[in-house]
Amino acid sequence: MNTTEKVEIPKSLSDNPVKRVKSFFKRPKKTNVETVEKSEKLKKLERLEKLGTEKKVETVEVKNDVVAKDSINDIKHRKKVHKGPKKIVPNEKKVPSSNKKEEKLFVIPLGGLDEIGKNMTLFQYRDEIVIVDAGIAFPDEALPGIDVVIPDYSYIASNKDKIKALLITHGHEDHIGGTPYLYRTIDHNVPMYGGKLALALAKSKFEKSSFGNFTPKMKEARGRSKFKIGKYFEVEFISVTHSIADAYAICIKTPAGKVLHTGDFKIDLTPVDGEGFDFSGFARLGDEGIDLLLSDSTNSELEGYTPSERSVGESIRKEFEKATGRIIIASFASHIYRLQQIINEAHRVNRKIAIEGRSMVKVFDIASKLGYLKLPEGIMVSLKQVEKLPDEKVVLLCTGTQGEPLAALSRIAKNMHKHIKIRKGDTVIISATPIPGNERAVYNNINSLLKNDADVVFKKIAGVHVSGHGSQDEQKLMLNLVRPKNFMPVHGDYKMLIAHKKTGMETGIPEERIIIATNGSRVEVTKSYVKLAGKVTSGITLVDGLGVGDIGKVVLRDRQQLAEDGVVIVVLTIDKTSGKLLAGPDIVTRGFVYSKDADIMINEAKGIIRGKILALKEEDAKNWSTLKTIAKDTANKFFYEKIKRSPIILPIVMEV
Repeated sequence: MNTTEKVEIPKSLSDNPVKRVKSFFKRPKKTNVETVEKSEKLKKLERLEKLGTEKKVETVEVKNDVVAKDSINDIKHRKKVHKGPKKIVPNEKKVPSSNKKEEKLFVIPLGGLDEIGKNMTLFQYRDEIVIVDAGIAFPDEALPGIDVVIPDYSYIASNKDKIKALLITHGHEDHIGGTPYLYRTIDHNVPMYGGKLALALAKSKFEKSSFGNFTPKMKEARGRSKFKIGKYFEVEFISVTHSIADAYAICIKTPAGKVLHTGDFKIDLTPVDGEGFDFSGFARLGDEGIDLLLSDSTNSELEGYTPSERSVGESIRKEFEKATGRIIIASFASHIYRLQQIINEAHRVNRKIAIEGRSMVKVFDIASKLGYLKLPEGIMVSLKQVEKLPDEKVVLLCTGTQGEPLAALSRIAKNMHKHIKIRKGDTVIISATPIPGNERAVYNNINSLLKNDADVVFKKIAGVHVSGHGSQDEQKLMLNLVRPKNFMPVHGDYKMLIAHKKTGMETGIPEERIIIATNGSRVEVTKSYVKLAGKVTSGITLVDGLGVGDIGKVVLRDRQQLAEDGVVIVVLTIDKTSGKLLAGPDIVTRGFVYSKDADIMINEAKGIIRGKILALKEEDAKNWSTLKTIAKDTANKFFYEKIKRSPIILPIVMEV
């Protein structure tokens, strides 16, 4: 049976939403002319606000006598009598457009776009700049003799007085490797912010640096740490999961807008250790509003989710249980979680661990002191002690996953290592994926190891490696958590950026709000729009030994030519007084030709060069520059016509 409950309605109009709505539509009484006048003015003001709050408009005043003369009937049907102004024209001459009034933040990537590595991004607001990451890239075959590649710091050098801080997302080389080179350019007092492990790894680079004995001021951050930097910047660190401990995204807030840089990330729901992925932190930032999201694009071409790091531990366990001889395992030195799982498995099966490789030794030292690596007592031994242990009690942990020529695994594979020689029964585990460009070197090592009867385990055969970067579904989850107004893919080559753009569009971000930038792009950010606004100086700087930037295109071209065609040295001996040719030309070659016919060809070249020099006038014969030019040009032409090669020709003139 239905019953009706009696409810007392409060008399207060403000507490009664129904009465409040009715009163809004209630017609004015005939005597309340003043109320009608105010109501009409209020409606006009509301219409003006809809046309734009930033622009001034010319308004037409409602004359009091018009309203006063309205009859009661006119008031009831006032829409027919009093329509108000038909059109409002903004006064554009007196008031500038809204875009000119808006504060602007400029996001300037100097590395990490359209490439893998040397990640660096500048955030500039007015007269202040903060930098996120200072990474390096490793050279490919087109850069012979080069140690590392760093971004061009020209723009930073010309604005070094504006630099207020360096923010580090995590401790991988492509994010911290360039810090000593950067601090040669900026003020040493600029503080560095980052996680404990990232700062410790960066600090070790300054301790062994040849650029001066100093260490920057370091300020440790944890998840949700907030810092006020300079006059305008507020930054917050948000924890993410990656292949190294203490990895963070960084939110940068300025009066012009709020930008979130994810750094490198994956969404690992079962992390080995660490703070984990801060879902609520990202959702909170999304609720607050993010004007621009910069997000990691490394795995943007891979569907689904990246497997958890724990899955690698399970695969390593299986390989350890199968191995009957020595276990040689190569891993990235900075992959702390991977190293810990290897340590745990070695301890479980009662094996001792020896480490090889400078970076591996450094990371073990730093990470164990900070508590990131937990080493059971007595598990570590030296390389010399390994030789005295039974094979089934040994684990050798080394560097060289990318086929680096001087790394430990490469020397072992080529039988060039001082202590370790591959023998039948050894299990070699390569716990990494080749970085694009390194595939040939990696597979050369694998082939060499197989030829020496080793059992080689790598990613394509067993799951002994997973990426530290999120795949498409994780990237979509990040986009949905943050819900940015605008989106800019970063950290990847061009096809990766485009793939990430498509992922962003699938989550509902309009194409016109997705920015595809390049290194040096000047991205203008405001609260209402984001756009490309020109470029700054960018590029690469090559590091060769202690030389930074002193290796140019000419030197690289010579090195490539030396590698491809070798060198030919032409030696001439002349009389100091008369310029008469006393001996030669003699020709010495390196990396050029070596065959039965080489002597005949070289003797023929000698005769042609000698004939050219003997035909010179006495004045020209005394001119070293003329002699060198003739020797070089003649040799170049001769060898190219003979064997289609262009070696480097080095003419040497000696006076007696």
